Amino acid sequence: MSEKSRVLLALVAVALAAGLATLYWLDARGRIGATQEELARRVRDIEADAREARSIARLSQEAVREAHVKVAQLEARLAESQSQSLALEALYQDLSRNRDEWQLAEIEQVLAIASQQLQLAGNVRAALLALQLAEARLAKADRPQFVPVRRALARDIERLKALPVLDLAGMSARIDSLVAAVDSLPLAFDERAERPVVKKDSPEKRFWSRLGSEIWNEVRQLVVVRQVGTAEPPLLPPPQAYFLRENLRLRLLNARLSLLTRDEAGYREDLRAAQAWIRRYFDPRSKQAADALAQLKQLSAASISFEMPTISDSLEAVRGYQSRRSRKAG
Repeated sequence: MSEKSRVLLALVAVALAAGLATLYWLDARGRIGATQEELARRVRDIEADAREARSIARLSQEAVREAHVKVAQLEARLAESQSQSLALEALYQDLSRNRDEWQLAEIEQVLAIASQQLQLAGNVRAALLALQLAEARLAKADRPQFVPVRRALARDIERLKALPVLDLAGMSARIDSLVAAVDSLPLAFDERAERPVVKKDSPEKRFWSRLGSEIWNEVRQLVVVRQVGTAEPPLLPPPQAYFLRENLRLRLLNARLSLLTRDEAGYREDLRAAQAWIRRYFDPRSKQAADALAQLKQLSAASISFEMPTISDSLEAVRGYQSRRSRKAG
């Protein structure tokens, strides 16, 4: 082989080696880039997972704190319930030790409720029943130490029996019936079209008669002649008649409220206004209006305000007896 051929072969070998080296470098570079991209993706995933884990950890911490707060509240409530249970158990034991004290404690509770009903709602019947029940319980026990308490109960019972009888429930029901009957009261002046009387005449006479009647009706609607100085019932259009009935109903409801609160001035004023409106705007000759006026007159005659007694003597007697027993026990 000549020198020239050997050089040529060497150059070819060098070229091939360079090409192979280039291909290897390009392949290695591509693999490195893919590896870097994969590494970057995994780093991003790891960061996202880390953020999510931190968020979950934060929520878990908050849930743990809330759980601690709720547990503390439950423990406080449990402690409170236990203390209340112990207090109730001690109270029950104290009451069970002495039947007299237990009975007087029950009577005191009944009398306290009756006293509130008497002062706030004027419920004389409830207070009287409570006093009679207490007196019957003490009479059944037949203990000499209960004699002062029974005397106080007897005095309060006599005071309540001496009160005038006032049927608040019945009076309230009567006012409710009047409220329900407002819509049935006939007005004093109802504008009604008068029907002409048709006679059996010839067609021509009937025509002139009908024409004259229609003209007369039109003239009556245009001209109203009233006598000065007489109290004519007012002519009310339908909207005003509606509001008149509603105002009358409102007056009656106010009277019922004043009855329940024992406001005699307001009660009488509302009933007086209701009677005046019925006489002025409604037909007093009708059965409905006459019955309503009679009911209002009877309701106005009743006195709803009087000095309400108390049952403080009975309460003080019961509490004084309990206080003396407590001092002796101490």
